[in-house]
Amino acid sequence: MNPPGNGAVPAVSPGEAAAHRAPGTLSTVCGGPARPFRIEHAPALIAVAHGSRDPRSAATMRAVVARIAAQRPDLDVRLAFLDLSTPSVDQVVDEVAADRHSHAIVVPLLLGSAFHARVDLPGMLEAARARHPRLRLTQAEVLGPDPHLIIALRDRIVAAMTADAPPATLTDVAHDASRPAGPRWGIAVAAVGSSSAAANTRTGDVARLLTAMTGWDTEICFATTEPTVQRAFARLRARGADRVLVAPWFLAPGLLTDRLHDALPQLPHAETIGAHPLLAEVALDRYATAALPLELSA
Repeated sequence: MNPPGNGAVPAVSPGEAAAHRAPGTLSTVCGGPARPFRIEHAPALIAVAHGSRDPRSAATMRAVVARIAAQRPDLDVRLAFLDLSTPSVDQVVDEVAADRHSHAIVVPLLLGSAFHARVDLPGMLEAARARHPRLRLTQAEVLGPDPHLIIALRDRIVAAMTADAPPATLTDVAHDASRPAGPRWGIAVAAVGSSSAAANTRTGDVARLLTAMTGWDTEICFATTEPTVQRAFARLRARGADRVLVAPWFLAPGLLTDRLHDALPQLPHAETIGAHPLLAEVALDRYATAALPLELSA
């Protein structure tokens, strides 16, 4: 059954893609066939989250990393934060070195390749290499607008739609066969926003991919720059949306998701991606891709 929306949506339930993949396999990001992934003395996985003053954020990222560890119990999986939360990247790298790992793969739990991924984290790792010359540190790619994360975003939206709008009754359908079974939804996909116009344009791909997947009318908006969530709401209503839902393109709740909610509190807001099974899958794909040269050379 397709979830509510304006078009056909692939019927993929939360975690369905993860359930079809055996532990220790690597898929392509577009859902291609899995291939064996086995490395003796596998590198440690250091998952690096942004960090926040909001305790909900750290709690969510701990749940994310716990799910990653549960899916790969053969790996030494650890969580570190770039800022504002503990443990720090330096602390975790020092612990990994003290535990005599020879290699660790650092997976940024970040949705965009902005300053933190391109400058902050590489600088931290370079300093760590100077402290621990016997520890090899490899930075993996960011999560990005991976198709699996678009599915996770869709799942959060469907859950919010279901909670907000009860299904049409049999009486409604019987009295007017031409009446849609539910409202026409518009989706305001809300991201952090960047000072870089190019970065914001790349983030807009999330809304476009969601439309391609579901047929929903979408608009991208940002918590820290233009266009705002209010503007996205106005555009969607002008194009005929009966209901508008705010879908945060965030991994965890925090001050910025609260700001989005406070801007339009009358609208339904989906949950953040959080500890969705597909987030763990994407993080493990980033780890496996970074480790792949080791597998090929073995």
